[in-house]
Amino acid sequence: MAGGVVVSSGGGKDYPGKLTMFVLFACIVAATGGLIFGYDIGISGGVTSMNPFLMKFFPSVYRKEQEAERNQSNQYCKFDSQLLTMFTSSLYLAALVASFFAATVTRVAGRKWSMFGGGVTFLVGAALNGAAKDVGMLILGRVLLGVGVGFANQSVPVYLSEMAPARLRGMLNIGFQLMVTIGILCANLINYGTAKIRGGWGWRVSLALAAVPAAIIAVGALFLPDTPNSLIDRGYTDAAKRMLKRVRGTDDVEEEYSDLVAASDESKLVAHPWRNILLPRYRPQLVMAIAIPMFQQLTGINVIMFYAPVLFKTLGFADDASLMSAVITGLVNVFATFVSIVTVDRLGRRKLFLQGGTQMLACQIVVGSLIGAKFGFSGVAEIPKGYAAIVVLFICAYVAGFAWSWGPLGWLVPSEIFPLEIRSAGQSINVSVNMFCTFIIAQAFLPMLCRFKFILFFFFGAWVVVMTIFVALFLPETKNVPIEEMVLVWKAHWYWGRFIRDEDVHVGADLEMPSANAKLGGMQ
Repeated sequence: MAGGVVVSSGGGKDYPGKLTMFVLFACIVAATGGLIFGYDIGISGGVTSMNPFLMKFFPSVYRKEQEAERNQSNQYCKFDSQLLTMFTSSLYLAALVASFFAATVTRVAGRKWSMFGGGVTFLVGAALNGAAKDVGMLILGRVLLGVGVGFANQSVPVYLSEMAPARLRGMLNIGFQLMVTIGILCANLINYGTAKIRGGWGWRVSLALAAVPAAIIAVGALFLPDTPNSLIDRGYTDAAKRMLKRVRGTDDVEEEYSDLVAASDESKLVAHPWRNILLPRYRPQLVMAIAIPMFQQLTGINVIMFYAPVLFKTLGFADDASLMSAVITGLVNVFATFVSIVTVDRLGRRKLFLQGGTQMLACQIVVGSLIGAKFGFSGVAEIPKGYAAIVVLFICAYVAGFAWSWGPLGWLVPSEIFPLEIRSAGQSINVSVNMFCTFIIAQAFLPMLCRFKFILFFFFGAWVVVMTIFVALFLPETKNVPIEEMVLVWKAHWYWGRFIRDEDVHVGADLEMPSANAKLGGMQ
């Protein structure tokens, strides 16, 4: 390789620099954008299992639930209501649409203002939900929450990937998923407490407290610095160089700076990123931007997290016990995410994907079999406490497998693979596909549970098999590779290399194109 460039274990340049407190603090503040997403996931399932909430907004569901308990009728179908699932999933439809507008804001105004806009909109939605008088007001609040989630999920993972040094990008980016899991856990704990409030208004507290994580990211975003990549892209080259020196903790940034400028110059030649992302040379990134978020939702995780209290109630747990079981899975989710933070830049993305997929598949088979053995197709059974505890144990093992694989990596990998010229468009596709699939699954889960019964767990297990094979064959290892050099990884891949011509590779003056596997050997 020309110019004496050192190649790191990931296959890219090993730029000078260290993890500074400045970068660490900025990444922690930005990652709090994940709190609003996580809090909402956790709070939705909790309030929809609270009887006062159902009585006020969804009386038909409440009556069906009471009837099921009185008559010991089909446990699979007692929560089946399209209006109830519309309450939950309207947020994800709004987030899908908002992510496309967020792409323009993120590119033109910078990543921090997209986060700020997301926090403020979520704050308004939380106020509307807490004060809701009818279903219309409730769903309008949910739509505003969705706009906030769309903006935050579009900008935060990109911000984290751009600020982090290449060798620590995985660890810092997973801060976003860690905040999602903390948000879920906090929501579960709050639901557990508010469900005990006498007078039946605890659900208002649960919904209104979404204002807290919204305020954290909205205020925090005001103090965040812009990323060097964003500053260069918007024409502030001197400020970008100063910022790069500050975030890397060294004055020796010429090499990385020249690569960022080269990437920005190339991005300015792209007038229509939405059209260009369809070109053959971006095929691998486009496929991953669609496949990874789709597969992340088809693991079935949001089914567990949305409806954990409902699911445990269906298993025969009492109201308190079902919420407590959701708290337990929330704790597992947080601690297992730390495993990913510690290992992602050492073991790499592929090993975590493959191990997590195998663990989730085994747990889905066991949980489906245990529920099927008791409830069968009739949906009528008494579950002994010990038996239910075993089901919860395997659900926790499933959550752990997800929390150190598809959970964090589903956001990390798409945010680190796009060249600057299509990065905002690519991340919008990633977020919108994620939200669309979440919406579809949230809408379909309760009707599917009613009709498929325990077979539903095997349905999601089959998808885990498909996604694990997909990763094994088509996802190259991306650890330690600087973002602006990621094209080298795709060029060296046994399948994706055919879509990328040598003249499509521009990674700065000092770096020559590798002869396929010579430089990035072993990346498959």
